[in-house]
Order: sequence, then C-alpha cells, then structure tokens
Amino acid sequence: MFVDGVRTPFGKAGPKGLYAETRADDLVVRAIRELMRRNPSLPPERVDEVAIAATTQTGDQGLTIGRSAAVLAGLPKSVPGYAIDRMCAGALTAVTTSGAGISFGSYDVVIAGGVEHMGRHPMGEGVDPNPRFLADKLVDPSALVMGTTAENLHDRFPQITKERADAYAVRSQQKVAAAYAAGRIQPDLVPTAIRSAEKGWGLATEDEPPRPQTTMESLASLKTPFRVAGNVTAGNAAGLNDGATACLLAAEDVAAELGLTPKMRLVDFSFAGVEPEVMGIGPVPATERLLARNSLTMDDIGLIEINEAFAVQVLAFLEHFKIADDDARVNPWGGAIALGHPLASSGVRLMNQLARLFEERTDVRYGLTTMCVGMGMGGTVLWENVNWEGAK
Repeated sequence: MFVDGVRTPFGKAGPKGLYAETRADDLVVRAIRELMRRNPSLPPERVDEVAIAATTQTGDQGLTIGRSAAVLAGLPKSVPGYAIDRMCAGALTAVTTSGAGISFGSYDVVIAGGVEHMGRHPMGEGVDPNPRFLADKLVDPSALVMGTTAENLHDRFPQITKERADAYAVRSQQKVAAAYAAGRIQPDLVPTAIRSAEKGWGLATEDEPPRPQTTMESLASLKTPFRVAGNVTAGNAAGLNDGATACLLAAEDVAAELGLTPKMRLVDFSFAGVEPEVMGIGPVPATERLLARNSLTMDDIGLIEINEAFAVQVLAFLEHFKIADDDARVNPWGGAIALGHPLASSGVRLMNQLARLFEERTDVRYGLTTMCVGMGMGGTVLWENVNWEGAK
C-alpha cells in the first residue's frame, strides 16, 4: 500500500538554482524526516528498509545513499538501506522493488524514493561508455544523447510535429499553474532549508522551474540544440533539475495495525526494453505488457501520470494507445515539462500526484504511473484507488 509521499520543491540545476549550495543527501533526508513527522503513529524502528535511488552515485549522492540518508535522518541504526539506479526510473524502481518485498512478506514498512542534484552532478558525470557500444554497433551513436533520442522519435513519428509538441508543453505549464492556484500541489511539498554564501539561509517552498507565461509564440523562437532545424527545445522538454522524493509503503494489515491511512494499492508493475536510440517509446511496451497481464485495456484506466521527459515521448505514447493529446486523464495537474525532472526522484512525484487525484476522483478505480528510461527502457506501475466508490 502507498501510504504517503512527499518531495522537496524542485529547483533549477546550476549555480543560480535553489539548491546550488545545498547537499543532495540533505534533500532526501528532509523528505524522509517529513514522512516520519506526518505519520507519527509509525514507530521508527518498524521501518524495515530505506531504498533511495540516484542516477549519479558519487559525492553527496554516493555512500549507499539509502543507508546514509537513513542514518542522517535519525532513523534507528537497526534500519538498513540501499542505493538503486535505473536512471530516470530510479525512484519508481525503488518503489516496485521494495513493494515486491512487502508482497513477498520480507518487509512490513519501507521508505522508498530518489534524489538527483543535477547541478552538482550533471547527467553522465564520470561515465565511461564501453567503446564496444559503437565499435560493435550495439547501439546507434545517438542513443547516448537523450535529446537526440527525442529527435529520433520525431523522425519515427513525423505526424508528431514541433507545433504539436509545443502545444502539449504549453498545456503542461497551464495545468501546473492552475493546480498551484488551487493549492493541489503544495500539500506534498516539504519546505526545505537552502543556503547561499552570498544571501545566507532561506527556505524553498515552491517549485522553481514552472513558466506559467509560456506561449506558443515564445516556444517557436527557441533554439533546437540537438539538431539544426530540429523539433526538441528547452520549452518542450523537461529541464535540468535538483530535488528529492520519498514515500511510505506498508503491507495492508500492518498499515491498519499502526493506524496508517493508505492512499492507493500497488497492483502490478512492468519494465520493458526498446532500442536505446528511441528510448522515449519505452512506456509503450511496458504498459502493454502490464495491461495484458491484468486483463485490462486503456479504457479501464481512469488516470495516467506519465513523466514528461520530452513532449514527443508523451505524444508517441498517447498516439499508440489512441488517446487524444489533451485527454483529461493524462497529467491533470501538469508534469515535468513545467515542474522539472530531477532524474531518479521523479517516479515518486508521479505517485504523489496520482494519490492526490485518487482522493478527488472516487469514480476512478485504476491509474498508471509510467516513464521512459535512458538506454532504452520503460517502466509502468498499475495502482488501484482505495477510495474507489465501486468497492463500497
């Protein structure tokens, strides 16, 4: 059961971003502490595992960050932890792996999440790709540049034009602005201390990346850095961001025993591989496999939280399943194009938003969280709404 989820506000990566002088491990510690504060009936010693993902596991994102963050957060030394990496799907994988442990009976209560400080640790930092990838033609050279893989998707699906991608991006910005105005995103944001040698201490209370003033006209003028006269821009893709997420998972009977109130039930999950040079299509086979295994169709899915790494990647998913670009089921409160995508942390952000939507939408039984993954993968999780009116 997904009991609760929180995250730090997301910041822009770089020397002027919110968290430029804040440590990555301190971000995830803040999220873990907030989870424990919000669930006072949970004795800290009942936490059986802390699974924290990071894509670049070095520096302040290294040292087996699940364990080190647990110690720094003040959990008992008896609580173990580990680090996990599946690039963008790190936190999503932390949830599915530890959730599977709960279903197996190995755990009762788990904290799972992710952190990425892309300002301190740029994507690909310290990576040394084996020359055989290219020498043996195992992957196309473009597979190692995420923006180029998005351009490849535009090539594969020429009907997904730059204008369509820009229109999707504008809607994402508008939906985030509306959700913020309605106070829907703020409940799961953890006010986070930030430090600046120049300005002193401060407090991050809202996401830094959103650009509510975005228009089709402003996006049309942006450069296409991955290809001359291309389609992918900084406006129709997620930015480079810093942030952390954490969620609390528990077995259903243990949640009842401890007085915890679950928000949704993890039903099943699936991962799939695709050609790395079109990694953005990864959610399609992962979702197909998941729906088939559970004898469901997309008509049975009432809410879809898909990570907006690139607009074209989302649109390719929607087109495959014959879903309209502006279908109300898809990212009702916006997504990563506006909110940001701190790589390994994003999976739990999707879950947080789905859980909140489930509370409002008691008519919906099933929802998905899904995302593409670097090096040619996709991951999808099927969730059931515990508040579904049909169960009463």
